[in-house]
Amino acid sequence: MEKIIEIDSLAKLDDVAREVLGSLDGRHIVAFDAPMGAGKTTLISRIVALLGSDDDVTSPTFAIVNQYEGSTQTIYHFDMYRIERIEEALDFGCEEYFDSGSLCLVEWPEKIEAMLPDDTMVVRIEILDEESRRFVIR
Repeated sequence: MEKIIEIDSLAKLDDVAREVLGSLDGRHIVAFDAPMGAGKTTLISRIVALLGSDDDVTSPTFAIVNQYEGSTQTIYHFDMYRIERIEEALDFGCEEYFDSGSLCLVEWPEKIEAMLPDDTMVVRIEILDEESRRFVIR
């Protein structure tokens, strides 16, 4: 099932974050499909905060994965932008993270699409204008 949410202000991202968390239905891998500058990391920061983490959320472009501690779970945040071959993701143990059962939030998932489980939640972000976004959650 697909949910579509449109916001006219990035200040409303908490609503989207709640909707993402409420739509997990037992899934633990979320792929964020969006162009550069759409707000992937900003949305992920809101999700992490709603899960009780006080950690600073930054894009793990160079580290590839950041770990945050929520109030009841560990959260992994991936940025696959620099991945050029799927073997690179295998080399740093991406599959172990995905198999851990912890929440895994993945930016630039198209770089590792073949590794993503069939039940991966996809959040597509479309830029409508400077402040407005459309989120398609499936």
